[in-house]
Amino acid sequence: MAPGSAPHATPVEAVLAAVDGHAAGLTEADATRRLQRYGANTLTEPPRRGPVLRFLAHFHNVLIYVLLGSAAITAGLGHFVDTGVILAVVIANAVIGFVQEGRAEQAMSAIRRMLAPQSSVLRDGERRSVDSAALVPGDIVLLEAGDRVPADLRLTEAAGLRIDEAILTGESVPVDKGTRPVAADAPVGDRAGMAFSGTLVAAGAGRGVVVATGGATEIGRISGMLSRVETLTTPLVGQMNAFARWLTMLILLIAAVLLVYGYFVGHLPFAELFMAVVGLSVAAIPEGLPAVLTITLAVGVQAMARRNAIVRRLPAIETLGSVSVICTDKTGTLTRNEMMVATLAGASHTYSVAGSGYAPEGRICLADADIDPAEHTRLIEFARAAALCNDAAVRRHEDGWRVEGDPMEGALKALAGKIMRQSNGDPFAGWRRSDAIPFDARHRYMAVLHHDHEGHAFIHVKGAPESVLAMCSAERAADGEDAPLDPDRWRRRIDDIAARGQRVLALAVRPVPQEHVVLNTADLDGELVLIGLVGLIDPPRPEAVDAVAECHGAGIRVKMITGDHAGTAAAIARQIGLRNPDAVLTGADIEGMNDAELAAAVADTDVFARTSPEHKLRLVTAFQSKGLTVAMTGDGVNDAPALKRADAGIAMGRKGSEAAKEASDLVLADDNFASIVAAVREGRTVYDNIKKVISWTLPTSAGESMTIVVALFLGMALPITAVQILWVNLITATTLGIALAFEPTERNTMKRPPRSRDAPLLSGELVWHIILVSVLFLAAVFGIYAYAIDSGHAPDLARTMALNTLVVLEIFHLFFIRNIYGTSLTWKAAKGTPVVWACVATVVLAQFAVTYVPPLQQVFGTRAVPLFDGMLIVAVGAVFFAVIEFEKQLRLAVRRMR
Repeated sequence: MAPGSAPHATPVEAVLAAVDGHAAGLTEADATRRLQRYGANTLTEPPRRGPVLRFLAHFHNVLIYVLLGSAAITAGLGHFVDTGVILAVVIANAVIGFVQEGRAEQAMSAIRRMLAPQSSVLRDGERRSVDSAALVPGDIVLLEAGDRVPADLRLTEAAGLRIDEAILTGESVPVDKGTRPVAADAPVGDRAGMAFSGTLVAAGAGRGVVVATGGATEIGRISGMLSRVETLTTPLVGQMNAFARWLTMLILLIAAVLLVYGYFVGHLPFAELFMAVVGLSVAAIPEGLPAVLTITLAVGVQAMARRNAIVRRLPAIETLGSVSVICTDKTGTLTRNEMMVATLAGASHTYSVAGSGYAPEGRICLADADIDPAEHTRLIEFARAAALCNDAAVRRHEDGWRVEGDPMEGALKALAGKIMRQSNGDPFAGWRRSDAIPFDARHRYMAVLHHDHEGHAFIHVKGAPESVLAMCSAERAADGEDAPLDPDRWRRRIDDIAARGQRVLALAVRPVPQEHVVLNTADLDGELVLIGLVGLIDPPRPEAVDAVAECHGAGIRVKMITGDHAGTAAAIARQIGLRNPDAVLTGADIEGMNDAELAAAVADTDVFARTSPEHKLRLVTAFQSKGLTVAMTGDGVNDAPALKRADAGIAMGRKGSEAAKEASDLVLADDNFASIVAAVREGRTVYDNIKKVISWTLPTSAGESMTIVVALFLGMALPITAVQILWVNLITATTLGIALAFEPTERNTMKRPPRSRDAPLLSGELVWHIILVSVLFLAAVFGIYAYAIDSGHAPDLARTMALNTLVVLEIFHLFFIRNIYGTSLTWKAAKGTPVVWACVATVVLAQFAVTYVPPLQQVFGTRAVPLFDGMLIVAVGAVFFAVIEFEKQLRLAVRRMR
């Protein structure tokens, strides 16, 4: 039987034989050979357009059609120089878009690689985490709630396993899975013994042998692909494209009016008049704006990736700039996610445990004195329960000890090693697990049944103290005998440990006969003996403390939503600096509130404890009902609704399930809260840079076009010819505008309150700036032109001086617009960035060439500008800069007085 087939009616042993597999998993050498034979466990990339079609697509734009039409008419009129310059503008715009699109595809491919899912498999008899792409037929895969099934599996074990197969069958209800075979011709929805690639584990746990990978899987055969190509588009880009279309139509209308006015009223020659109108159109149309906006967004994506925040959906960049509330998980996000047992509470003694991370080495103290664990039988019971009721593994690596599996279970494994004084291997390796009840959010405990070779059999249970206490009828006393359980005393001890910021677990045991091999929930209720409590700590990340303070300075409220005990949550909240850490709202409190009451309560509450995924969804909705923009973190499959509901869903890249990642807008590669704050900072920076690009492009385009409009209406000679306008647009729009996409974060970016989500980009302030700059451009260009004519200069030299004045004004305007929230008269502002100076140097050199190189003088109708006049032009630019800077400072002063 081929490994790609689906042997649904074949016994497990036959399945393993068919794929030449083993119950202990493949060896690494065998897996490598099979990977070469079957190929990577990936689906075929969707077909992409070839480079020629991608390049031609950049000419499919209304404003490009206008320019191409102008080029055709100018060629018909014999103005071949103008035709060449127009085509150069069009081709330069297409090249920029083509290069950017290629970089965007590369960036998205890199993001997909960074988000490559991991799978837990058995290799060489040990549990390991490998890239899902490296799976091969015959691999044994371990499944847990929240995982995405990485390949088609024939299940060999299933404990409460339920899988959401909506991606294949359309059924919205998860399907119960088992190991019994079904008919070979059973439909996909009835194949209970199979787990199919791409489906989601909704509950329970299991394991299965890989029978198909890549294109041979069920989803591979049905759809041919699973991944979808990300598109670089956002509401802002769509808005700007629509704005560009309307602006183009307005400009064409104005051009038509000027053409009619100039020909019939002004009696200007048609060829000369048409070239003037072409210059007006090219000057006013911001043809490079959409490309520059897209480049700005792409630069933001790359900047966020460097900060470990991977953008899955580009609209999230805009949303992050307006986030006003961050709802964050505690474990691993605000804390290190390196759990360590710190406290053991027995019936009569409380022990403290020292150590570092997951290393199974450390002191155990009683009343601040070191003890020998072997002399305390209670500790041996703690160690046995911690090691056996556990699915994790702790291994030594070059950079220290790491846990394979749940961090809390890794800490319990380390505890067992500390108690048994055994740092190599499993101290209870001789015990055989017969059955298990995996952890589930509904019952909040895990139970296992083990046998040893000496006739002993025990049920061990670990879980939330409330759940375990409810199943206990006795407690293990100091003398080793069982005594009646005192629930109230244990609840007080739970609160004491939780108040220290520790997560509390309860351990319980029940001895059973040797022949007891099946574990049911009926074996637990009222039958357990409480061993004691375990207090685990997960210290806050130092960088998270600073990040929370930065959020508060930026007007962003941080809300911690956790499933932990209220005391634990409050203690961590105090350590990381939340504003109201002692006012804790629990899941039970939320259950007792209606939506209006909850919306009123969340305003002043920063800590939410003992919450379920349903509570998270209600909390997000409550914050949004207050008009707040919400960023939400999540890692589990049940967090997906809240992540989708949030304005910016943020999934954990390391511990997050595939379901959470798919529902999110961003993925944190390091699961660190500080990365969220860095992403917010980058989001604000991207929005600022987009605003700078628009604030620079629109006034300069308006200023260029106004010179032609005024000249035509007043019947004056054009101070700048159409071909010169085309040159300015070619050299500045494709150079200076792009420089703003790479602007760094402004100094007080995280000191400003969040902006409103629906704040208009073309605000009244920006409209005023466009008017002011256009008027100043008009006055400077006509002033220099008039000065040159009055000084006796030839018209060509006067136009050359006006042309250089226009370029100088745009350079000064660039340095002004780089700091829209503060003064531009600082050393840091004047120093600029390497990108800015590279762009300015390019423009200056190009402008010197046009002005002083004879062949270019013939093309553009320019003349060499005398030194004094050149200095005068620079002085005019400096005066222009001083005027707009004074206006900005006056405007900022008025704003501060409000």
